[in-house]
Amino acid sequence: MNVLLLSAYDADSHKRWRRGLVAAIPDWQWTVLALPPRHFSWRVRGNSLSWGRGEAADTLRRPWDLIVATSMTDLSALRGLVPEIAGVPTAVYFHENQFAYPRSERAHPNINPELMNVYTALCGDLLLFNSHYNRRTLLEGAEKLLKRFPDFVPPGLCAEIEGKSQVLPVPLEDELFAAPGGRSDLPPVGEGPAAGGPGSGPTYVWNHRWEYDKGPDILLAALQRFVAHRWPFTLHMVGQQFRRQPPEFARIRELLEQHGALGAWGYQRSADDYRRLLRQSHAVLSTARHDFQGLAVLEAVAAGCRPVVPDSLAYPEWFGPGGYRFSADIDSCAAELSGAMLDCARRIEAGERAEVPDVSGLCWSDWVGDYRALLGNLASGGGAR
Repeated sequence: MNVLLLSAYDADSHKRWRRGLVAAIPDWQWTVLALPPRHFSWRVRGNSLSWGRGEAADTLRRPWDLIVATSMTDLSALRGLVPEIAGVPTAVYFHENQFAYPRSERAHPNINPELMNVYTALCGDLLLFNSHYNRRTLLEGAEKLLKRFPDFVPPGLCAEIEGKSQVLPVPLEDELFAAPGGRSDLPPVGEGPAAGGPGSGPTYVWNHRWEYDKGPDILLAALQRFVAHRWPFTLHMVGQQFRRQPPEFARIRELLEQHGALGAWGYQRSADDYRRLLRQSHAVLSTARHDFQGLAVLEAVAAGCRPVVPDSLAYPEWFGPGGYRFSADIDSCAAELSGAMLDCARRIEAGERAEVPDVSGLCWSDWVGDYRALLGNLASGGGAR
């Protein structure tokens, strides 16, 4: 089967998903078109033009059995520019939606990305979401947006979108759950420094994009509270960085250095080094104002970290009762996070092993059958159009 995969804004999580999907179904013939994750406003509005009238135009016109596109793809415009693909069965994968994305203070009000989500969802034959939270917030946001328009809004649009949508998470690589296979430089889950013991301090990791929507201001406020307890600890601050960063990151580094708590800092280019760091940490922290699945946290939990995450977003889907979630209230979450960090420190001081939820069911080998069945059924004509 010939499959065209379109990743219109190929951010790290999108890249990870598409590479995993291609590797998981190697007997299909995949062709990938991807655009770099920069110049957001132009990329999400201009990807159809870049592809449909650019060097990729001939590729798009080939005979395809199936198209798999990310939700950043301007599918309605692309089908207009390249009519040859208008009748090809198309699945759209929603890593995120623009309705639940928090806006920075610098952002100008703009409904175009939200409206493009609606158009693309209506054009797709099968809609796949990485979490129930993502699906729910898109449907709620689309309904609210459509009610704002003055006239000629066709009825039943959200029902149409809902009727062809399903939840199918981005799986984790199988090797994240496997023992290192005798390698001495990569400790098994739960061993090494993270095993803890009386008198040892906790090691935390914060492993998100270094942008405002991941809540660095919340983390800074929580750390300012936590250091007042004078508890020895280490915090690894890792994740994707950008040329411009919120000022809180500089203040976090200064605070950690002042208290002798600075661990790894910045993007970890070696996957082995990064995974070793996760295996040697007690807990993974999230201060996100939005996370549609939380891959970074799930990867850390797979490595043996206890999640300390907001009681909101997609996190309740993965982590049930057990003290993993702190307050979702933005006004109190810094105090709640500080308290959760203190609780973890006390447990480590007492020599307790951290309770870690089992996320092994999120590996590719468990989900490839669902991907193959849904996409294969769509390509064979089983999907609604």
